[in-house]
Amino acid sequence: MSERDLNWKYVDESVVETEAVARARQQSVELGIDPVSPSVGAQLAVIAAAARAESIIEIGTGVGVSGLSMLQAARGALLTSIDTENEYLQAARENFADAGIAAARVRLIAGRASEVLPRMNENSYDLVVIDADPGLVIEYVEHGLRLAKPSGTVLVARALWRGRVSDPARRDEEATAFRALISELAASPAVATAVSPAGDGLLQIVKLGA
Repeated sequence: MSERDLNWKYVDESVVETEAVARARQQSVELGIDPVSPSVGAQLAVIAAAARAESIIEIGTGVGVSGLSMLQAARGALLTSIDTENEYLQAARENFADAGIAAARVRLIAGRASEVLPRMNENSYDLVVIDADPGLVIEYVEHGLRLAKPSGTVLVARALWRGRVSDPARRDEEATAFRALISELAASPAVATAVSPAGDGLLQIVKLGA
């Protein structure tokens, strides 16, 4: 195992997840869902808490691993989460309830994000989290930046896409889309960006205010 892989393994294994998140993670595995890694879940929680997020929108609910991580850290936040799978949304709803998250703090929407997002109000969210179809990541980030408040944050999971983004020889659609997105955002004066290598990568974008 390389030194880099050892670092990733150590960072993931150093995270102590709550019982609710651990149960949701196990359920994800049973349903064939690939949730965010423990280290990325921990980063989502830290960013949500540090931002004192009150309004969060998430693209890709799964059964609630990332949502639980954020809501348990940002204790005054309201979460809107979008997923195409009703089965996952029902499981997430039950997981939030079992964790003691008040129903009023969570709005779950069944549908395609590309159809739902245009109907959401711009400049309305402290935090936008994207963990969905990587082929549409550029479109989702455009929506995310529209929805984020000035000084709000957009987070994109799996930004290193299975280690392929760092290798310019990898020309598959997903790696190319993430690579183009990271390059374009790095050159934009409208945002501040950073990529964390934890898990499969977390792209962090802050929408700079006037």
